[in-house]
Amino acid sequence: MVKAKYQDVLDLGQTLNIQDGDVKVEDGKLKMWGTAKNQYEKDLLWDAIKKAGGDSPQDIMADIKVADTSVYTRHTVKSGDTLGKIAKHYYGDASKYQKIFAANSDILKNPDVIHPDQELIIPNA
Repeated sequence: MVKAKYQDVLDLGQTLNIQDGDVKVEDGKLKMWGTAKNQYEKDLLWDAIKKAGGDSPQDIMADIKVADTSVYTRHTVKSGDTLGKIAKHYYGDASKYQKIFAANSDILKNPDVIHPDQELIIPNA
């Protein structure tokens, strides 16, 4: 029953390829653990947990570690992307594009010029 409630979380863990992950049900609680690639992927999992179980779910225990804490995530630029759109997606605030620009100053010379297939570092907020 509890596993079915959190099936979307488990599916997301598979999609994100969570490493060293495992899941079991004990005493009516779902226990899950593993390692996400970065903080963004960990946040995605926690958002899915909250969506399924509410803000303070009592029927799940999750221990998700982060493999790379040096960056929030990495983003491959797609056609139509702007630094503002990317900042809005990851931080919820388009004006934080300057953080992304500063973190990628080795490959970006102008915040208004990015190209598809560039891999950008999205720094920790």
